[in-house]
Amino acid sequence: MHAPRAGRSPLAAMLGCYRVGEAVGFRPVCEGLLNRGYEVRTTEGRWFLKHYLDQAPQNIVFQHRATARLRARGIPALPPLAARDGATARCVRGRWFALFPWVEGRHRSGAELDDGECRELGALLGGVHATLRRTLPPVQQPLFAPAADAGHSIAVANRLLAGIRARRVREPFDELAEHRLIERLRMLRRFAHAAPTAAPRQGYVHGDFHPLNLLYADGSPAAIIDWDRLAALPDTEEMVRAALLFFTAPGTGTLDLARVRAFVHAYRAVSDPGPADLTTAVRRLWWERLNDFWMLTRHYVERDHRSDPLFPASAALIVWWTRHHEEVRDAFVQ
Repeated sequence: MHAPRAGRSPLAAMLGCYRVGEAVGFRPVCEGLLNRGYEVRTTEGRWFLKHYLDQAPQNIVFQHRATARLRARGIPALPPLAARDGATARCVRGRWFALFPWVEGRHRSGAELDDGECRELGALLGGVHATLRRTLPPVQQPLFAPAADAGHSIAVANRLLAGIRARRVREPFDELAEHRLIERLRMLRRFAHAAPTAAPRQGYVHGDFHPLNLLYADGSPAAIIDWDRLAALPDTEEMVRAALLFFTAPGTGTLDLARVRAFVHAYRAVSDPGPADLTTAVRRLWWERLNDFWMLTRHYVERDHRSDPLFPASAALIVWWTRHHEEVRDAFVQ
């Protein structure tokens, strides 16, 4: 924990705008593409200070208002503190910040959740979507949402594959990536005609609902965090994507369909889009995953290896999903 130097720290000066006591120290706790975070200790407690790296002020304020409305209606969203002047976002030397309560809790994987907890999770996400729909401006239906182009995806896969084969020194990651690219190219050519055409229902979504953005305390969800991707997008697709993120086995890439069913049934009890829209969402997410090479692009083109640990399960999932397409669809729809 670094203590702020008197008169020199703009962050310490910013804390003076809040009723949280005097700054004692700051400690970086996370880094992301859209923000950085710090644990802040003051004479009155602990807080989370978020530094927004690449967001417009109006988007930040919109997120803050939405999370406050969710919190007021019983959803464990985490709105920021208001400063003495009522503002929830502050600009310091051209950089935007917000101060949040500190939440003690831990993340839990989907494999840790029993049947009742899977249902609790589904009802929570359903409550988020239903409450956002009721409290934010209506979304025009349907928004334009084109499906991925298989021809473009094949070209991307071929470029990645050529780059791997040109490497002088090969690592285990390269061997796995080459195997999965060859496999994916066969699948893309086989299913190139199967691009979905139906337009999904639009709503407001958290945008990144996964285990690392949900904190548990005393066995129950205590805080949904990181609302930076809050937007008007297909809400049913977020539900399907959340199920994949929570219930895909990291070792094998298989989807735990029993947990998925419990999660989906509870979601639909709160916010039911109907079987047609669910079928559309499952189809579109399958197609999206089939055409998705962002992890390999990040590794080989951007030289960013942070997503490497996610690649084995993600690459295995689309193969397993394609082989069990009807079973996966039925787990979400029936």
